[in-house]
Amino acid sequence: MSGSTITPWVIGNWKMNPVKADALQLVENFKQLLQVQPIDENKCYLGFAPISIALTSIQSELASLNRVVYTVAQDVSRVAGMGAYTGEVSAELLKDHGIQYVLIGHSERREIFAEDAHILKKKISNALNAEMTIIYCVGESLEQREAGQAEAVVLQQICDIASVVSAEQWQNLVIAYEPIWAIGTGKTASPEDAQAMHAKIREGLNQITALGSKIAILYGGSVKPENAVELAACPDINGALVGGASLNAESFYQIAQAFANTK
Repeated sequence: MSGSTITPWVIGNWKMNPVKADALQLVENFKQLLQVQPIDENKCYLGFAPISIALTSIQSELASLNRVVYTVAQDVSRVAGMGAYTGEVSAELLKDHGIQYVLIGHSERREIFAEDAHILKKKISNALNAEMTIIYCVGESLEQREAGQAEAVVLQQICDIASVVSAEQWQNLVIAYEPIWAIGTGKTASPEDAQAMHAKIREGLNQITALGSKIAILYGGSVKPENAVELAACPDINGALVGGASLNAESFYQIAQAFANTK
């Protein structure tokens, strides 16, 4: 079943960028764009994922808008609650600071920081128990795609977490498909290839949960204004997880506008 009736999400993942002054200026520029030409929040959900030490300051800056723009954590601890875990930030502490949304499973966390299914399940479970909403990232490497394993790899990544997500909790998940070979490379999956994978993810979700047709599936991987309209036109692409282009207010605004106006 197509996900074309799902309200799209456009989330900017700032990764380990930028410095404080630039972050505040970026938000100010984006606020001005929204004031000149608003994007109806019923047509597109918006969010920014800044570095952890900027979460609450960015949240405060966004609070003055006349529409909601969510603040999203880039990561969460595998450890729940509080305790002697230097450097960690738990789901409960994020929630206590008003952070409702979190990225989990990004390929950079999987590859650089060796986060496997065991670790990701702990993070998913903790975030869900804290009643957070998760943007769960999946995607295949170039080698896996060339070997014809892309669909199997992506569906396995979704199956990996199914055991810790209850029937009701699937409504608190958003899936972000990011082919690893397209992240930060300037390469983008063609709209046809991206739609085919999103349709396969939708099919897999429908086999796992009765809520499969209602879960947003975002595309990530060198999303920019030049390809946003084509991607937004695909029926099973319900938004975008934007990397580099989200560090420019105008580019991010144009991507959000493309999804708001197309869906």
